[in-house]
Amino acid sequence: MQAWTTPDIPVVPGPARRLRLHDTASGGLVEVPPADGGTARMYVCGITPYDATHMGHAATYVTFDLINRMWRDAGYDVSYTQNITDVDDPLLERAAETGVDWTDLAHREIQLFRDDMTSLRVIPPQHYIGVVESVDLVANAVDELRRAGAVYSVDGDLYFAVKADPAFGGVSGYDRETMTELFAERGGDPEREGKRDPLDSLLWRHERPGEPAWDSPVGRGRPGWHVECSAIALEYLGMSFDVQGGGTDLIFPHHEMSASGAQVATGEHPFAHAYVHQAMVGLDGEKMSKSKGNLVLVSRERQAGSDPMAIRLALLAHHYRTEWFWTESVLLDAQERLDVWRGAISRGSGPDGAAAVDAVRAALTNDLDSVAALSAIDTWAETNGDDTEAPALVALAVDALLGVKL
Repeated sequence: MQAWTTPDIPVVPGPARRLRLHDTASGGLVEVPPADGGTARMYVCGITPYDATHMGHAATYVTFDLINRMWRDAGYDVSYTQNITDVDDPLLERAAETGVDWTDLAHREIQLFRDDMTSLRVIPPQHYIGVVESVDLVANAVDELRRAGAVYSVDGDLYFAVKADPAFGGVSGYDRETMTELFAERGGDPEREGKRDPLDSLLWRHERPGEPAWDSPVGRGRPGWHVECSAIALEYLGMSFDVQGGGTDLIFPHHEMSASGAQVATGEHPFAHAYVHQAMVGLDGEKMSKSKGNLVLVSRERQAGSDPMAIRLALLAHHYRTEWFWTESVLLDAQERLDVWRGAISRGSGPDGAAAVDAVRAALTNDLDSVAALSAIDTWAETNGDDTEAPALVALAVDALLGVKL
C-alpha cells in the first residue's frame, strides 16, 4: 500500500536529547530506544477506512509523528510501520448502509486520510500495510498459533486461547471484570457460546454468504482484528520493537491481544518495549465518535479554509496523555498563535535562538510535553532580542521538531 509524501525535515544544530515516554504497561517513564544509535522501531495502529480522519485520529498520528521527529533529531534511523484495517465488520457494515462497494469505500477513505496526513506534515511510515494485501501473512500467523496449541474452533471460527500466554493482562493491567466489560464494548464477543474463555479473541472468521473471504491454510475466511497487527508488526519490525502506539481505546482488547498472540507465536517476550497511548479527544464536552455523529473532520476544516498548521498547533496545545475537547475557540487560539510566531520570525532579530531550541528539545523529550514546547516558542516570540540568526534557527526547529511550517 502506498503511503503519502514525506515532508522535508531539516536538520537542527545543537545537542539532541534522549527521549523518555510513559509506558502504559509499567506505568512509568522509559527511555526509548534503550540503546544509543541504530534503528528505532515503531508500530502504530492505523485507521479502519469507513469514515474520514477526525481530530482524535489526527491527534494520535501527530503524537507519534513527534516521536518520529525526536528520534530522527537524536540521530536514529526510524523503522515505522502502520497498518490499515481495510477489511473488517465496521467497514462492511458502512458499505452496506450506504450502498457503496466496500473496496471503493476503503480506497476513498484511505486517500482522504493520506491527504489529511500530508496537509498536517506527518512523516509517513516506511511500511503502510493493508490487511487485504496481508491475508496470507495473517493466515500463516494463525497457523503458527495453531501449531503452538493456542487455537480452537467455534462453529468454524478460530479463536485464540488467552490462557496460552502467561503474560496476558500485562499490557493493560486491568482486572478481569474490566477486561470483560471493555471486550464487549470494543468488538469482542465474551458471551458467545462454545468459547473456552469469554476473553478468547477471534483469529479467523470462516466464510459467510455475501462477505469477502480468502483461501488459506486455516480455511476459507478472513482475518480477525487483533492478529493482523501481530502478524504485520512481526513481519516488518520483528519482536521486541521499541514503541507500540495508538489511542487509549486500544489498550484493551487490541494491544493486549496483539501482544499475547505474538508472544505465544514466537515464544518470546515482550512484544514491544513501550506501549504509548494518546488520550481521547471529545467535542464540546462530549465523547467524539462515529456512532454519535459528532466528528470534527480534518478534511472539512481544511475545506472550510483552516490553515493545516493551525490545526496541528491546536492538537499540540494539549499533552497527549490528557483528554480534552475540541471547540471553535481551540482552533481560533491556534491560528492566533501561528500568526504571532510567523510575525516573530519575520523580524530581523530576536532573543537567543539556541536557548529556545534547547527548551523545545527538553520539553519534547520529556514524555512529549508539547504544551511546554509551545510555551517556549511563545516566550521567544514575545521577547525582543538582537540575535540576528535566531528567527531562522527557531523557524528551522519549529519545522523539524514540532512539524509546523512557518
